[in-house]
Amino acid sequence: MTHKELARLLISVTRTSVQNVCPDNPEQNSALTKAEAYRRFGRSYVDRWIKEGLIVLISANGKTTKKCIDKNQLEAIAAASNRISYLPVRER
Repeated sequence: MTHKELARLLISVTRTSVQNVCPDNPEQNSALTKAEAYRRFGRSYVDRWIKEGLIVLISANGKTTKKCIDKNQLEAIAAASNRISYLPVRER
């Protein structure tokens, strides 16, 4: 196998992987699971915003078992919050 063939194969595999992981469905890309929201904004903040009714949990694809949070709504609430830092937990 030549270098060009290997490069083409790697590019093809990468494109396929990205398409499988990041589908073009904008509805899916604009929602976060509770676990993702916890990682990005902190569990205590997300739980408090849900309890206060600032964030509404939505069903993912009509399933009742998996609840998601609208990413745009969550980011807007985080930006308007009086927190010391709005950085994701892993970046603090």
